[in-house]
Amino acid sequence: MSDDTRASVTINRKSRAQPPVRTVKSTAGDKVVGGASHIVMALWSLVVILPMVWTLIGSFKTTKEIFASPFGLPANWNFDNYVSAWVDNAFGRMFINTVIVVGVSLVLVMVLGAMCAYVLARFELPGSRVIYYLMLAGLTFPVFLAIVPLFFILQGMGLLNTLPGLIITYVAFALPFTVFFLFSFFKSLPYEIQEAAYVDGASEWRTFFQVMLPMAKPGMAAVAIMNFLGLWNQFLLPISLNTNKDNYVLSQGMASYASSAGYALDFGQMFAAVMITIIPVLIVYILFQRQLQGSVSQGTSK
Repeated sequence: MSDDTRASVTINRKSRAQPPVRTVKSTAGDKVVGGASHIVMALWSLVVILPMVWTLIGSFKTTKEIFASPFGLPANWNFDNYVSAWVDNAFGRMFINTVIVVGVSLVLVMVLGAMCAYVLARFELPGSRVIYYLMLAGLTFPVFLAIVPLFFILQGMGLLNTLPGLIITYVAFALPFTVFFLFSFFKSLPYEIQEAAYVDGASEWRTFFQVMLPMAKPGMAAVAIMNFLGLWNQFLLPISLNTNKDNYVLSQGMASYASSAGYALDFGQMFAAVMITIIPVLIVYILFQRQLQGSVSQGTSK
């Protein structure tokens, strides 16, 4: 075979190896739906962003400035409202209480939920399906129906109006959703990797923590963000089971401050307290949004 023939054969092979380019033509209906979707998303973004920006600007203004010029900029950009809300109105202590309660609850619910979902998804045990369906039933149980039984249970345990009692309650109500969410992730993991870990001599605990749990990292990150948002913004449980002002969390502290001040409410300090509550949630979401997007793409690809 001559050199020219070899070159032509090589070129033909390369051309056949390239996948065909598929062109998608958009119809008039697709363009209308796409344009309407963008308009709705833009309006929804304005509905969410504008109140937050208005609250942020108002947190630097006095009450007189807020009523005189609600949408104007403050005369002096200072953090007096934040200092007053943090120190004088005890939002600093409430912030620490919230971090303790949500942080400990989140760690416990993620560890316990992952272990429960792993066992239910990977092992055939007597009554495992019943336990799984009971977990699903826990998702449909309204929280307000459990307030009175929880009150007497925590009172009998000596945990009423305490942070540990609130942590236990948070874990109990976040556990069904965590198990339900992680069940499908552990169910979809290949069994060959688990068997290979057993062949290498790994125990059940080591297989779970060092092999299977890292593979479910996208799902763990997604459910951790969702649980964090739900626990951070929880209001009904702390307002009913935690009446000790020294153990107030941010949500009930803001409600107590707004109701006790009445018409003498300092709106600048109130807006500063709102921003103190919102900023940690925004920081957590910004730091873990890539993990959330990765979990969604992984779930759709499977």
